[in-house]
This record gives sequence, structure tokens and C-alpha cells, in this order.
Amino acid sequence: MTVLYILLAVVVLLVMVTIHELGHYIVGKILKFKIKEFSIGFGPAIFSKTNKKTGEKFSLRIFPLGGYCAFDGEDDDDEPVKKAIMPDGSEAVVNADESAEEATQDASGDLAKVEKVDDKPREGSFYDQKPWKRILVLLGGVTANFLSAILFSWILLCANGYDVPKIASVNTNLQTEVGVEYVVDYPFEVGDVITHIGGKEIDFAFGGNYVSLVNAQRNAAIKQYQIYYDANGKTLPTDNLYTFEMTVKRDGKVENLTITVYPKLEAVETSEKDEEGNPIIKYSVNGLIGLESAEGEDPHTVPYKYGFWGGLGRSFEMAFGFAWVVLKSLFMLLTFQVPIKQMTGTIGTIATMATMASESLSYFLIFMPLIAANLAIFNLLPIPALDGCQVLFTTIEWIRGKPINRKTQSMINFIGLCVLLGFVVVIDILHFVL
Repeated sequence: MTVLYILLAVVVLLVMVTIHELGHYIVGKILKFKIKEFSIGFGPAIFSKTNKKTGEKFSLRIFPLGGYCAFDGEDDDDEPVKKAIMPDGSEAVVNADESAEEATQDASGDLAKVEKVDDKPREGSFYDQKPWKRILVLLGGVTANFLSAILFSWILLCANGYDVPKIASVNTNLQTEVGVEYVVDYPFEVGDVITHIGGKEIDFAFGGNYVSLVNAQRNAAIKQYQIYYDANGKTLPTDNLYTFEMTVKRDGKVENLTITVYPKLEAVETSEKDEEGNPIIKYSVNGLIGLESAEGEDPHTVPYKYGFWGGLGRSFEMAFGFAWVVLKSLFMLLTFQVPIKQMTGTIGTIATMATMASESLSYFLIFMPLIAANLAIFNLLPIPALDGCQVLFTTIEWIRGKPINRKTQSMINFIGLCVLLGFVVVIDILHFVL
């Protein structure tokens, strides 16, 4: 793994986070929220520029593993806001915990008259906006991530293909090792796009992948042939062979093919010796279909590359599929069906992306929509400091007609952020150590 691939992985992750924050920003601008700063990265600013017309600051910061879109008034608490009347008659906003002297003293030492007001005077302040508007802004990041998952899925399907296989070649010369030659009229044609196997759709999220579905049929056949082999004096059947249905698209038309699994004996040399000291050979039954190469390698299929419109149509389904895979993984983790060491944090994600990029561009293309869908689902969870929790707080406020104490919200979010960061560090350590 080179430094170049690591940097590429960091850039990709930063792009994903930027897309998320850009979603908040765009929805906020549409709904006329006042935005203080849009930042890429955390920590000290490398570059910063303020729009003099809107007052918005755009920053690039030193640590590239995050970002934020800060709205005016987002950090306000429940304490009243003061309006300061300056000596020249102008008004200024004074935070609740500031004195008039701290907030309004000018160079001449003149102080302003400060009066308490019930309403917050700042137009466009985050918490002054209606709850439904705030919810839309909070969901803007998730929406942007999911739209990017659709875009990256589209690119993957058109540039490389993914789960749907296309037949690249077929083997019409299968022969068992016990002298039984099967003369077969194979139904396959090079270029067939396989959509269903045994009545099940090939779909990585909601159906099954090609290899698992083929192997399920092959294993059923092997079991049947093994029973026959054991019961009939160590011979293989030449009729009543195991078949299953396969649906393919051929020249734009749907074809239902009947596929036969042909039995084959495989000799295995064991460590056991016969009376003369020769190794004892044992046989196991295998099953072949017409997609194996002559050398018995993996089935000769390649991922099917979609056209422009076909890829666009399938990209929506695929993005939902990636999101569903993320949800299933979270459920399995919470129900202890998978060990926590299989999860990765930020460092683990970067390392995995860098490894994939170094091995193959196609692997890297697969990772892009998965990360986008992962960010969308993860930020929807009602975990403090994440968008899902903020949506929950705002929904409760909308229903009860008044907000939860802002200080309480801030404390919950702060604790949640600390726990979340600690959890990410722990799973990274477990991922690399265990």
C-alpha cells in the first residue's frame, strides 16, 4: 500500500463528508437560514474567506477527516437574549452570559443601555425557524449522501458492472473421470446475461449473488449424486441428472434455460497406505455445469456492464440495496451475529479503500456507493451528535409546542460525541489488533 493510495482514500472520504455538509448548506440556503461558516476539515484553518455580502465564511482546515456547516444561532441555549441599545441609537445582540460592559463598551468607554427582550432579534437564527424547516435542513446531508450513492452506483454499473453476470465462454467438453462421457447440447450462448437462478433473482442485497445461487444448486446435485454413488456400487448416474432453471437475457429477449449438473468423480490422495504401502485414493463426487472452463477453473462469466439509461434505472435499486446491506449489518452487530472486530472506524476505512485502490479500480468503484449509503444510514440513527438525534429533538419540539432545554440538548450531544469518537477509536484498534 503506497502513500498515494492512502492520500486518494483520504480525499475520497473527505469528498463524501463534504457532500453531506453541502446538503445541509443547500437546503439551508433554499429555506433562507443564516449560515455562519462552511468548513472542510477540522482544526486550524489553512484557508478562509468571508463573503462580504452574506457574511458566510468558507474554510479549509488542517485535519481532513470531517467538516461542518454552522448555522447562526445553532449553539444558543434557553437563556434570554439581550438587545443592547448603543449610545448612537444603534442596536446590538448581547449573549445572555455577557455583561453590557463586555459587549458594548467602545473605545471612548461609553456603555450602552441594555434591556431584556423576550424574542430573539436575529433574523435567520437556526432555532427561530419553524421545526419542519429545521428538519429539512438536518435531513439535507443524508439526502445528499443518498443521491451520491445513486450517482456512484450508476458509474459503477456503467464502467465496470457489479452483481449481474454475463457469460463470457462455455465448455462443451465435459467428461467424468470414470469413463462416462456426456454429450451435451448446451443452452448457453456467449453474451447471455444471467438474471435468475433456480427462480431466485441475482441481486446482492435482496436476492443472492451469482456464486452463492449456483453453488446452492450444485450442492443439491452433489448430495443427490453422492447418495446414488454410495447406493449403486460406486457408479455415477447417466440419466435422471439434476437440473435447474436459469433465466437469461439474450439479444434483448428473456429466455428460460434448463441447466443440467453433470456428476464427476474427483480422486483425492490420502495419507493412508494400503498393504503394499501405496497411498489410498478416495473419491468425492462433484458437479459440473457448462460454465466451467476446460481446466476446471471458475465459471467463465464477467460482470455485465449496463448502458447509460439501463445503468441509471438500476442505480436507484442498487443504492437502496447498499443501504439495506448497511442496515442488515448494523442489526447483525447489535444482535451479536457478527463480531465487533469486523467493523472499521475512520482509519480502518481509509486503509481498506487504499488496499482496494491498489488492487483494482473496480474494487474501489464498488466501495464508493457503499460508503455514501453508509454515511446516509449512519447519520439517520438517533445517536446524540448525529443528524438523526437532532431530527428527533426537533420532532419532539414540534409535537409538544416548545423545545427541549437547549442546555440539556447540548450536554446530550457533547456526551454522545465523546462516546462516538471513543467507539470509533476502539473499533479501529480491535480491527487492526484482533
